Amino acid sequence: MFYYLHDMSLKILLVTATQEEAEAFRKITGVKVLPAGFSFEGYDVDLLVTGVGGIATAWALAKWFALNPKPDLVLNAGIAGSYRDFIKNGDVVVPVSDCFADAGIESAGGFQTLFDAGIDDPDRFPFSNGKIIADNEFIELAAQQFRSVSAITVGTATGSLPTIEKLASKFNPDIETMEGAAFFYICSREKVPFLAIRAVSNRVEPRNKNKWDIPLALEKLSDGLKEFILMIDKR
Repeated sequence: MFYYLHDMSLKILLVTATQEEAEAFRKITGVKVLPAGFSFEGYDVDLLVTGVGGIATAWALAKWFALNPKPDLVLNAGIAGSYRDFIKNGDVVVPVSDCFADAGIESAGGFQTLFDAGIDDPDRFPFSNGKIIADNEFIELAAQQFRSVSAITVGTATGSLPTIEKLASKFNPDIETMEGAAFFYICSREKVPFLAIRAVSNRVEPRNKNKWDIPLALEKLSDGLKEFILMIDKR
């Protein structure tokens, strides 16, 4: 458990996969752009745009940690796909667990995770029963305002019914991203407090981008980031 919420010198590293997601923070009223990042509500915010996907995220984060002092909070901001009818486009959610859902072995008998196959220990740090859990005071604070969800991370964005059914049956997820578990993994390894805030852009279903609403998700992501940081300030 970490206790930084009353420290006005809080240092935040904001991590996004794309410039568009970073813009959701830049557009917040009151954010000041600095040469090396931002300032908002008295907090210094560094920005790291990693690129899309787990490999890009892991490489960029690991390199950043190797070159910089550790921040008080690493905040991952982005969009996500929803597996639930009740989690709709524009909803802002906070993942409290994540996993590498397509890392494993496929055979005629079906798909096995690395843990199912006995190749890795599902409880070897930072995993717990095959998942990485986010548990710190920032998570508890965000959960007061936003829905807590279970996430999965995939290397290929899901877009076919057989894959949807396989992942839903295996992991029972609420949302899907392409970077979340890598973010959880690196931050856990570095032993820094971390939090992900995601805004839903689409339903995970047979791929139909006509039903996606990325502009709405980015708008709500901006609102959610502002709301969360203001929550820290009021504690």
